Amino acid sequence: MNEEEVTEQLKRDFPEGVSDFSFPRKGMVRFSADRDRLKDVCTRLKDIGFEQISLISALDWREHFECVYHITSYSFGIVAEVHTKIPVDDPKVDSVTPVWPGANFHEREAYDMMGIVFEGHPDLRRILLPDDFTFYPLRKNFREGE
Repeated sequence: MNEEEVTEQLKRDFPEGVSDFSFPRKGMVRFSADRDRLKDVCTRLKDIGFEQISLISALDWREHFECVYHITSYSFGIVAEVHTKIPVDDPKVDSVTPVWPGANFHEREAYDMMGIVFEGHPDLRRILLPDDFTFYPLRKNFREGE
């Protein structure tokens, strides 16, 4: 399977909720998934041969948060870069830890630093900051000393 075939497969499987496909470099397919479809898309990627999640980054664009997932298929030589927008006033998205246990610490870090809640995570608690911290230091509205 190559990048174009992965794209066509996802378009067939998800006629809605998956969009903005591009190929930023050889061996990478980038696209957006609606947050309510993210876990289904990740499950499908695993079913078609994507073996590992290597990164979850959380971004604060002020008007929304975004999580970026890097999911690799070593057998195809392809990385899928999945972008999901998350509303600031409802910072929740389904956990993909049940799909890839390796997502566990990435999701905990995104929760700890940005306050994004990964629903269905088996152990969502702070990983770097003390448990009694009540703020999320990588949010752009964070002010030191608050």
